[in-house]
Amino acid sequence: MKFVDVNPFFYPYKGGIERRMDGLAAKLAGRGHEVTILTSRLPDTPEEEVSDSGYRIVRVKSKFLNIYNPPYVYSGNVLETLNGLDADVVNYNYRWAPSWNKDLAAYKGPKVFTVHNMWGEGIGMQAKISWINDKRFIKKVLPSFAHVVCVSGYVRDYTVSLGIPEEKTSVVPCCLSEIPPANTAPEGDYILSLGRLVKTKGLNYLVDAMKNIDSKLIICGKGPESDKLKRQIRRLGLDNKIEMRGFVSEEEKRTLMDGCRLFVMPSLFESFGLAAVELMSHGRPIVCTDVNGLPDTVGSGGITVKPAQPAAIAEAVNRLLGDEELRIKTGKAALKQALSYDYDNYIGDYEKTLETAAGL
Repeated sequence: MKFVDVNPFFYPYKGGIERRMDGLAAKLAGRGHEVTILTSRLPDTPEEEVSDSGYRIVRVKSKFLNIYNPPYVYSGNVLETLNGLDADVVNYNYRWAPSWNKDLAAYKGPKVFTVHNMWGEGIGMQAKISWINDKRFIKKVLPSFAHVVCVSGYVRDYTVSLGIPEEKTSVVPCCLSEIPPANTAPEGDYILSLGRLVKTKGLNYLVDAMKNIDSKLIICGKGPESDKLKRQIRRLGLDNKIEMRGFVSEEEKRTLMDGCRLFVMPSLFESFGLAAVELMSHGRPIVCTDVNGLPDTVGSGGITVKPAQPAAIAEAVNRLLGDEELRIKTGKAALKQALSYDYDNYIGDYEKTLETAAGL
């Protein structure tokens, strides 16, 4: 099978979509398929290369407007390039790049779309803009796809409620790119938050909750909410309890995950929660919100609370901090849950979905 996976962004940009693309491409290439990733050409990246896992990367010339993370991207020759790749089946992963949407809708070959983020995801004006974009996408672009893959059961159910036939949908969750070695590090004296600093991650509620939590919090990540969070921390007098590390290397991130007492994920939207799986793979429990697909992802590996409620976050965190036996038990459950998210458990079903869409 000649499979082309399409997204405006790919490595060296490393978000959740890009990591999933890499994991699935590596598995499919390992099963003997000819795999190509079609993406935009980020600065200082080659036009074409072959990854260590054996799949090909083709990058088209593009323009970027860096007003958000990820930036707005325009590419003028996606359809021409895609037609030249002569794929048996194509998968598309994005819906916020009009030039790419237009060309993928016009592509006449067999194709699948993967829903990674909640429809209409966002806060305030961002949510309104998101819904405008998504309604147009659902009406103009999505009907051209033979099948819709969703990253969680919640996302599939919501997608079906928007009018997509259930028989045209399936679920393939995000999985770990690699299983980390057993965590033998002792607990440190901090709790941890990892991810992009955007409104939908609900970090302002976690900062507020820290008024009533007797622990240090380390926040890692960068994004447009960084300065607002720093001002909030200063206003509440929490500089001695909250450390904002900004961007951290993969090595530093692993060390922090190994040593934390627990992870806090106060998201307002979360279609799946790959960051939760990654953290749980280090055997630490999670306090997270019960939004969208996150509770199913975490299972018994954490405590879920209602979103946007600092008091509930503080109560759950304090419960785990104050009960070592519960913390250890929940951490073991978290590890077990994380290990179930292995691409080997899902690649066969994904392969069949692609082959069915391709008519093979």
